[in-house]
Amino acid sequence: MDLTLVVMAAGMGSRFGGLKQVAAVGPNGEAILDFSVTDAKKAGFNKVVFVIKHSIEKEFKETVGARVEKILPVEYVYQELDALPEGFSVPEGREKPWGTGHAILCCEPKVNTPFAVINADDFYGESAFKRIAEGLSSGDDYCMVGFRLANTVTENGTVSRGVCTVKDGYLEDVTEYTKIDSQCRFTDEEGNVGQLSPDTVVSMNMWGFTPDIFKYIRSDFFKFLDEKINVPKSEFYLPAVVDKLIKNGTKKAKVLVADDKWYGVTYKEDLPSVVRAIKALCDEGKYNF
Repeated sequence: MDLTLVVMAAGMGSRFGGLKQVAAVGPNGEAILDFSVTDAKKAGFNKVVFVIKHSIEKEFKETVGARVEKILPVEYVYQELDALPEGFSVPEGREKPWGTGHAILCCEPKVNTPFAVINADDFYGESAFKRIAEGLSSGDDYCMVGFRLANTVTENGTVSRGVCTVKDGYLEDVTEYTKIDSQCRFTDEEGNVGQLSPDTVVSMNMWGFTPDIFKYIRSDFFKFLDEKINVPKSEFYLPAVVDKLIKNGTKKAKVLVADDKWYGVTYKEDLPSVVRAIKALCDEGKYNF
């Protein structure tokens, strides 16, 4: 079965303070993406679609893109603010991207097989890619690979995570929590502090879909624009689309929990620990570039 890997790499990484999609983490200057694509190929993926912006195109293609093209066929799509349906235009002053749902919608012309979605700056691990490849080949509607919350936090600040409710192996609900600290405590919009279990299954935006997802994303994006196009910081989240489909009974999404620890560079201070962890994996012989 043909499987496509869609990589969301358009974000500039404001908290990280630079173009973290190409930040060197491997012994020979490899980015996290190099490891993700290697794991994806091992799992059976045979094409990569990168979602980027024109402003990072040159640097991205000359670094990560050039290396990945030696591993798998690559195509590019561009998530720009003006990539809107006919009849809509970018409001004056809008700078924030439209969100992960919009990023995936931009891929529709390039994706016609079952596909996985990942973030460019997240290290998911070999088992995660095996799980999602199996999920995409199983005949289920959709699937996702979740991680234990305690394996996804950082000592260097707070993170946002999609907290999952799972029943009988299938996703029931995804709720976005922001400002989660290293002790799995969260702070809500009113400033109230709560505690999440370290074993809570969270989404790291590793989803598996069939191409019919595009029609649902497109429909919801129209509604989002009608309601929130003039809200400067509004975002159209991919998990919200999935959540709606599950709630109304249109689709089911099987939850596959990864064994591996997640690594990411949300903040510049995260980089040294990620470099150490990946070096250890390379030293074990798991990766040979």
